[in-house]
Amino acid sequence: MPPPMRAADRIPFRVHPMLATLVAQPFDRRGWVFEEKYDGDRMLAYKEGASVRLLSRNGKDRSDRFRGVVEAIASLTCRTLLLDGEVVAFDSKRISRFQLLQQGGAEPIYAVFDCLFLDGADLRAEPLRARRAALERAIGSNPILLLSRRLAADGYDAFRIAQRRGYEGLVAKDESSAYVERRSRSWLKVKVHQEDEFVICGYTQPAGERQYFGALLLGAYEDRKLRYVGKVGTGFDRQTLAGLHKRFQPLLRVKPALIDPPSDKGAVFLAPKLIAQIAFQEWTEDRKLRQPVFLGLRDDKSPKEVLMPS
Repeated sequence: MPPPMRAADRIPFRVHPMLATLVAQPFDRRGWVFEEKYDGDRMLAYKEGASVRLLSRNGKDRSDRFRGVVEAIASLTCRTLLLDGEVVAFDSKRISRFQLLQQGGAEPIYAVFDCLFLDGADLRAEPLRARRAALERAIGSNPILLLSRRLAADGYDAFRIAQRRGYEGLVAKDESSAYVERRSRSWLKVKVHQEDEFVICGYTQPAGERQYFGALLLGAYEDRKLRYVGKVGTGFDRQTLAGLHKRFQPLLRVKPALIDPPSDKGAVFLAPKLIAQIAFQEWTEDRKLRQPVFLGLRDDKSPKEVLMPS
């Protein structure tokens, strides 16, 4: 058990993470940097003396789940530290995969992209370039702590690198920007592959040799109403099918939460409590997902935050 925390080791605030705004096209802009976009779990790390806690974007403690990351941060020499980053799992091509993280298929790595507090100094109002320099000093060289990778000085070149390597996308950041606890246009994200979160609103009956359910019915909020965006029937193994079906049983409801439910015979409707991470090719003209694939469940945001694209 770590020794009691000294008053001087306490970070005097807790933050909500700064969020990037999605833009449709890559760009280049003077004074901006372009980083790899990771496909994992956003995590804030608080080091207060010998105590380290990992908190998800909605404040859930994930310290026990990612003990290796906690231990790596605890080993750093600084007394107080607040980091922002993404816990990820990489495949053999060094590409972060949300599925691998969910399934425990690789060692979790903390890809760190910001430093908000260091040894008693609040850095949130400092420009990104200063926070990045503090971050580099703080984490040093550790195989579990990865400094977020910058792809190229030119935004268009960075996007081409992300395409070639098969990354989810890139995040562009204004080096002069302060850290703000909201969605900001000082951080912009450009996607290479389409991937997003959707609310699970029900499921269809299994067919053939399939067990438990056939496909998930998905939705997203628009004007505070839950709209149907399609169904996903791929990306499941037998264990996932069984585990999801068990989680669905307390959520059964007679009437759909969707304002425009599909007419599938025997569809089973659920309370809109669970969020699925979905990869897909594109949106159709009638605002449905084309070729969706289930990647896993997310619990780091509220279903009400899952919105239709504008």
